[in-house]
Amino acid sequence: MKEVVVNNEIIENSLANMTNLHNKVSMEDTPRSFVKKKMGQDYVEVSYMKKLADKYFAGWSWTIINTEVLGSEAFVVHGRLKWYEGGIWREGDMTAAHRIQKKKGSNEFVDIGNDIKSANTDCIKKAFNMYMNIADDVYRNRVEDPTLTQEDIDYLNKEMEGLTDEWKTKISNSIMNGDIERTDILKVISKINRLKEESNNG
Repeated sequence: MKEVVVNNEIIENSLANMTNLHNKVSMEDTPRSFVKKKMGQDYVEVSYMKKLADKYFAGWSWTIINTEVLGSEAFVVHGRLKWYEGGIWREGDMTAAHRIQKKKGSNEFVDIGNDIKSANTDCIKKAFNMYMNIADDVYRNRVEDPTLTQEDIDYLNKEMEGLTDEWKTKISNSIMNGDIERTDILKVISKINRLKEESNNG
């Protein structure tokens, strides 16, 4: 029996490349022309999401696994997104429901075909966002990098002017060690101002 050799370095590099790809897609700003609003909520046109799927995950496919009608109220779709990434085929399932529109004051359907189409579209859009990070900015799923930028560091260094060398060193070390993140900037500035006031009053 042939022994299977596992190269951990290759696996780690492959996983790192996949992570970097998803971060790159997540950080793409969706053009405003593709962002629409419905009932106060932003959504993205499926044409844009397909375009990005083609760009970053070429060879993807979408299969409807199951459909279900919830009485006369909604149409449910269970779909499966499959894509090639990092040398392997991946897949993920998603479900979505779309309310069946009826004519006002009656049980007569407006356009059942369009409701079915909308349920499928909603489902694939949810899958694109969940599994490929497409349009994370619109659907509020983007994870911002907490690391201080050089501009943030320059700003803090400028604010530290007037502090004692001891406090400058302490804060600078915290910056260099990564103990201060972007969400901490206002708190650090507040402390710097307080130390300056104490120094002036002393």
